[in-house]
Amino acid sequence: VQFVESGGGLVQPGGSLRLSCAASGFTFSGYIMRWYRQAPGKERELVASITRGGAAINSLDSVKGRFTISRDNAKNTVYLQMDSLKPEDTAMYYCNADSGWGQAYWGQGTQVTVSS
Repeated sequence: VQFVESGGGLVQPGGSLRLSCAASGFTFSGYIMRWYRQAPGKERELVASITRGGAAINSLDSVKGRFTISRDNAKNTVYLQMDSLKPEDTAMYYCNADSGWGQAYWGQGTQVTVSS
């Protein structure tokens, strides 16, 4: 199992980033995909989930209307479009694959820093 996460970086408040997580080594279309984030000194939190069929669920109230999760099963890739970024969005962002029956895989993380 391998993930290649990309798209993180430094952005000014109000800016946008698009995270990508390309997966291999398992049947991507059979897994629920999620994005988590972890800020320094804080617990990892669930940002958004997307079902096998592409129904998106934003889990954090603080990102509703700003972040959009999507997936392309043909490319084995999940995305997180992040708009109107705020300094409090600064964190390491991780993609996660969840089989729904106890098997899960994690990406290595990509850093997002929102600062002027």
